[in-house]
Amino acid sequence: MSLKKSYLNFVKGELRLSLYVQPNASKTSFAGEFDGALKLKVHAPPVEGKANEEIIRFLAKYLGIPKSRITIDKGSASRKKLVVIGGDGLEGIAGKLQLY
Repeated sequence: MSLKKSYLNFVKGELRLSLYVQPNASKTSFAGEFDGALKLKVHAPPVEGKANEEIIRFLAKYLGIPKSRITIDKGSASRKKLVVIGGDGLEGIAGKLQLY
């Protein structure tokens, strides 16, 4: 599958998603692109892993997959994160994430 967005890549059978996270938002939602990443407003504070938990919960619900298929590979304490999604059906998942 051809990916048209710089924030999405297939690497070794996994889908990698670059996120730029804005914590403490009024609700969790996508908010366009920012600095080569998909921007995600998160309705959680950036303390004790709450924002990271909300990111995984939101993506799993949005994509219709189990939370266990989603991991934050890099940037767990940063606004810039690399999220890795594994398993089957990655082409369909990538299609859902090519938003902007």
